[in-house]
Amino acid sequence: MSRPLIVDNSKNSRAALSLALGGLSAGLLASACCVLPLAFALVGISGAWIARLTALAPYQPYFLTLAAVSIALGFWRYRRSEAACLPGSLCASPFYRRSTRFILLAASLIAASAAAVDVFGRLNL
Repeated sequence: MSRPLIVDNSKNSRAALSLALGGLSAGLLASACCVLPLAFALVGISGAWIARLTALAPYQPYFLTLAAVSIALGFWRYRRSEAACLPGSLCASPFYRRSTRFILLAASLIAASAAAVDVFGRLNL
């Protein structure tokens, strides 16, 4: 009889977290021209340096693409590592699973809001 092959997927778990953080960073960079200054103003942070964030506006499509790819691969790795997780490994930790899922969802929300601001800004309503 052959036993099932058990593979340690801690590398896949770290990849999911790395992709989640990459998606979050790219989402923040994509929102730097429009959403981020508004968020800063809502929490009371202001200054002349906020106007300099508009210099990143030409790069927004690249940041959005990078965020979308990172988030999609992060969710794929997250789901893939869940299926083949060894008990006692990093991916089995509930804290790790929740934090990775939270980061992926936050990155999705930030990237979607940056894309929505860009789309609604072009409508001239």
